[in-house]
Amino acid sequence: MSGQIWDTAGQERFQSLGVAFYRGADCCVLVYDVTSPNTFRSLDSWRDEFLIQASPRDPDHFPFVVLGNKVDLDNRAVPTKRAQQWCHSKNEIPYFETSAKEAINVEQAFQTIAKNALAQESEVELYNEFPDQIRLTGDSRNKQEACGC
Repeated sequence: MSGQIWDTAGQERFQSLGVAFYRGADCCVLVYDVTSPNTFRSLDSWRDEFLIQASPRDPDHFPFVVLGNKVDLDNRAVPTKRAQQWCHSKNEIPYFETSAKEAINVEQAFQTIAKNALAQESEVELYNEFPDQIRLTGDSRNKQEACGC
């Protein structure tokens, strides 16, 4: 499997592009800034928007991962427990506190993202399997009896 990661950024102006990015996704990563309560409060609307635009087959079990970023900064405004409770209430979304700047927990988070994306892709492939093949050749008629129109 080759993968692609699309970063749509958090600005509202990118929300209208959602359907182009979200359709066919195998996992969605929601990132907020632990120093900015507004970014945390936006998680609900970003999650809802993703589910509307992506229209996954099983929205209740679509794999999300939440990252609380910028833990290297001293001015934390969103407590870890609050974020964990939100993730728990949304069907146990995996949660990581990260620092992109200091590479804290980034590798672990992306291993989980990749694992969940692979699991989602496998489920979709299983769901989309075709029934037994129908043979179009090998019937009992010989060629002279078949119509050659």
